[in-house]
Amino acid sequence: MWITISVISVLAILVGLLILNTRRQMKNLKDVKDSEKVQILTDLNFQNKIKTGTVLVDFWASWCVPCKMMIPVLNEVAEGANGKFTIAKVNVDEQKVTASKFAIRSIPTMILFQNGKEVKRITGVKTKDYLLKELDRRISL
Repeated sequence: MWITISVISVLAILVGLLILNTRRQMKNLKDVKDSEKVQILTDLNFQNKIKTGTVLVDFWASWCVPCKMMIPVLNEVAEGANGKFTIAKVNVDEQKVTASKFAIRSIPTMILFQNGKEVKRITGVKTKDYLLKELDRRISL
């Protein structure tokens, strides 16, 4: 019985250390600037920017670590767009009207629009390949 309790205690300590280490690494995540090809949207220009073509809009906040993890991914996708689609961002803390209109409850949330209509909602951290597949699927329809 004592062996079982000590094994559980050791496992609990190891899990706790792993969580602390992960938090430390996430807090040290460096800020990455948005690519010049990523459009910044506001409550004022949102509707105009999404009304034509295929636009993937990232709803994010500066304090959100998973959102920061998406910046390099979205930059790469935007750099390879070649005019087929647009990558854009909405800061939910600054653009509350738009965030509320689309009922953004967790971030990062990405919404794929085609000619102004929402066609896909993606929540959480995703890979470049995943996003490209979704974009290609929508563009080819």
